[in-house]
Amino acid sequence: MQDGRIANSQEVQLELGVTKWLEFSFFQGLRPREEIGGTEIGLLQRGPQLLSAGVINWSSRGGGAAPVLEYGYYGAADHFVVGAIHSSRRTEGIFGYAHQLTPRLQFSADYQSGPGNSTTLGFTYNFTSDLQLNPAVYFTNTRPHRALGYVVLTWNLPAWK
Repeated sequence: MQDGRIANSQEVQLELGVTKWLEFSFFQGLRPREEIGGTEIGLLQRGPQLLSAGVINWSSRGGGAAPVLEYGYYGAADHFVVGAIHSSRRTEGIFGYAHQLTPRLQFSADYQSGPGNSTTLGFTYNFTSDLQLNPAVYFTNTRPHRALGYVVLTWNLPAWK
């Protein structure tokens, strides 16, 4: 569930990792009804480094899909991501950081440039390896600046190993 000014206020998400380097995602919006799809391919995976490309935000309500390119460095406790997304005839920057505070608790912050986007601060708490809670606050880039709430409960169901 999230503030309706972020995206669909209520939705269900399915992500499927087909291989180590290929992932598909599908979001089913409940109010309003909307289907959103995406795919991401791992182009380079060496140690803690990952370079990926994909297309996200294919929406049943119109608008084009957004190509994205990201580089990530995933250290033991600190994770960094930098990238770009092309959306609404603009190329926007993506920056992210996460720090593992305890084995169960992680702090994260990210930013996407451009109007209508936000800086996000949040936490992920792992009840188990398959059940996580992620509350966050989005701070909008455009005036008037707003703080918008977001919470996701994730339940991972391995389809195969």
